[in-house]
Amino acid sequence: MSPPIAPVGWSRWLVPPAALAIHLSIGQAYAWSVFKPPLEDALGLSGTQSALPFQLGIVMLGLSAAFGGTLVERRGPRWAMTVALVCFSSGFLLSALGAATGQFWLIVFGYGFVGGIGLGIGYISPVSTLIKWFPDRPGMATGIAIMGFGGGALIASPWSAQMLESFGSDGSGIALAFLVHGLSYAVFMLLGVLLIRVPRPSGEERGAADHTAAPKGPQVPARQALRTPQFWLLWVVLCMNVTAGIGILEKAAPMIADFFADTPTPVSATAAAGFVALLSAANMAGRIGWSSTSDLIGRKNIYRVYLGAGVLMYALIALVGSSSKPLFVLCALVILSFYGGGFATIPAYLKDLFGTYQVGAIHGRLLTAWSSAGVLGPLIVNWIADRQEAAGKHGAELYGTSLFIMMGLLVVGFLANELVRPVHPSHHLDAVSQEKGAPDVRRRRQSEPA
Repeated sequence: MSPPIAPVGWSRWLVPPAALAIHLSIGQAYAWSVFKPPLEDALGLSGTQSALPFQLGIVMLGLSAAFGGTLVERRGPRWAMTVALVCFSSGFLLSALGAATGQFWLIVFGYGFVGGIGLGIGYISPVSTLIKWFPDRPGMATGIAIMGFGGGALIASPWSAQMLESFGSDGSGIALAFLVHGLSYAVFMLLGVLLIRVPRPSGEERGAADHTAAPKGPQVPARQALRTPQFWLLWVVLCMNVTAGIGILEKAAPMIADFFADTPTPVSATAAAGFVALLSAANMAGRIGWSSTSDLIGRKNIYRVYLGAGVLMYALIALVGSSSKPLFVLCALVILSFYGGGFATIPAYLKDLFGTYQVGAIHGRLLTAWSSAGVLGPLIVNWIADRQEAAGKHGAELYGTSLFIMMGLLVVGFLANELVRPVHPSHHLDAVSQEKGAPDVRRRRQSEPA
C-alpha cells in the first residue's frame, strides 16, 4: 500500500480531520475506567486486575509504536491507519467474546494485546505527515491530531455508560457494549484511511501544499537519536509526566467516588462517568492549547509549566482535595490538561532537536516511555489503594501515598527537562553519512515518499 500523494491544489487542512478520525477512535482507551466497576462485579475482579487490559494496551502501544515506527515512515500513513483499524476493532470483538463467556484472559488479550497494537500504530500514523504538512506550526498541527486521542473518552465515556445502563452491566451487557464499540470505530476510522494524503515530493508544484519545504536545521537518523542524551532525557520527561497523569485517569471514576464517599454529597456512578468525560475534555483542550502555546514560548518552557505546576496541583489534592469537591475537580482538570499537553508537544520537541528526517520513527521509540508509565501509574495507584483498603482505610486515605509519589516523579521529570540541550552536530545526518562514506544519503532522503 503506497502512500497516497496529494494532488496539486490539495488543502493541507484536510489532513488533521483524517488524523482526528483515527485518534478520536483509539482515544476510547481513556474511558476504560467506566468498564472497571462492572467488570469487577461481573467477573469478581480486584481493582488491580480490572486495570490489566488498560495497562497491557498502553504497554503494547509503546512497543508497537517503537517497533513499527520505521515501517510507518516507510509505508506511509494509510498503511498504518489500516493496520490500526483492523487491530483496534478486532480487540473489541475479542473482548466481547471474553465478556460473553466469562473469560477475562480473552479481554486482556483482545483489548490489551491486539487492541494495544492498534493503539500504537494508530497513534503515530499521522504525526510525521502532519509535521511535514505544517513545518511552520508543528506544535499546533500535532496538537490538533493528538487532541483527538485525549478527547476520545469525551465521547466514549458517556456513550459507554449509557450502553451499560441500557444493555445491563452483567457479562452479556458488557459483551454487547464491546461489540458495538468495535463495529462503530471500524467505520469511523475508515474515514481517516480514505482521506489521508502526504505532501508532494520537494521540487514539484504543490498548490496549497506550498507550506511544505525542504527540511532545515538538524536532521538526525532514528538509530543515531538513540545514542544521544537528549533522547533519553526526553524519555524520562515523558515517562514521569505520563505516570503522574495516567494513574489518576485510569482510576478516575472510582477515585472521585472514594474521595467523597463519606461526605454529605457522595458521587454517583453517573456523576463519576461525567467526571471522566470532564477529564477527557481537559486532556483534549490541553493537547491543542498547550501545544500551540509551545510554538510561542518554546518546548522547554512549556514542560517547565507541565511539570512544575503539576507538583502544586497534586499537593493541593493530597492536602485539601477531600474537603472541597470543586477544588478536587479543578486540580484534576489542570493535571490532565498538562498530561495531554505533554503528549501533543513531544513530537514538536523531537522535531526541534532531531529534525523531520525520521521524526515519526524517533517518536515511536520514545513512546516506550508511555509503555513504562502505563504500567507504573495504574500499578502505583491501584496497588497502594488495594493495600490501604485491606488495612481498613477508606475514602481519600486510599490515595494519599500515591499522590505524594506522583509529586516526586514530576520533580524528576522537571530536572531531566532542565538538562536538555541541542543535539551535537556529530549526530546529524551529514556527519553520520560522511563517517560511513555515504554522502548521497541526503539526496536519497529528498526523493523518498513521506
